[in-house]
Amino acid sequence: MANDYFNLAGKMAIVTGAAGGIGAGIAEVLGRAGAMVVIADIDEARAREQVALLTKVGLKAASVYLDLASEASIANACAQILISFGTPWLLVNNAGLVDRELLLDGTTDVWDRVLAVNARGPYLMSREIGRAMVAGGAGGRIVNIASAAVIGALCKGHAAYASSKCALEGLTRASALDLVEHNITVNAVLPGGVVTPGSMVRQEVVPEGPGCRPPPLGMCQPSDIGGAVLYFASSLAARVSNQTLAVDGGWSIT
Repeated sequence: MANDYFNLAGKMAIVTGAAGGIGAGIAEVLGRAGAMVVIADIDEARAREQVALLTKVGLKAASVYLDLASEASIANACAQILISFGTPWLLVNNAGLVDRELLLDGTTDVWDRVLAVNARGPYLMSREIGRAMVAGGAGGRIVNIASAAVIGALCKGHAAYASSKCALEGLTRASALDLVEHNITVNAVLPGGVVTPGSMVRQEVVPEGPGCRPPPLGMCQPSDIGGAVLYFASSLAARVSNQTLAVDGGWSIT
């Protein structure tokens, strides 16, 4: 019976930025729940590699090129997905930039790039896929991957990043209200520290701040974030919308 609750067989999910890192973990969890997963990513080669990994173990997956900084690319990718695979059940706005730049050294180039990908991109994806879900008439789910940075400061150099993730939380609230009459729920997951190749090598600014303290339950894995997404996509969450769920290893209680 528990498997039935989380069974996504026959449903299609789009996960942006799923060629690696957290997105890849989300895609695998959804695939193992039976969903056909479309990996939408700017890195076409890595996206194809991820599709190959998923299909090798019997999961259903495909990829599409997506540049979240380009409205034309978003429109083209969404149109391609609808033509090739039909109306999605789930959109996971996961892709994001984590460029770090100290406030006093801040540049509009970094600000504009981070906000374009982390906030404007999910807004446009939600608009395009939301329209398709409404036209399909079967409802749907949107899950935005924000950050524990909306709860409290993580580390120095996050002015643009934290602002973009707070914008994504605001988008969650506004979208939930706009789409509730169409039986489309919108929720957000707030990851804390997650072990990914990108998080281990990114050192534009030496990490310093509250986010550097070890979480009491340990660092999260990408699959932990995938589990939260799966809940929001499942039948158990049919009446859950406008909610945020922190998956941070208990960091927020320390």
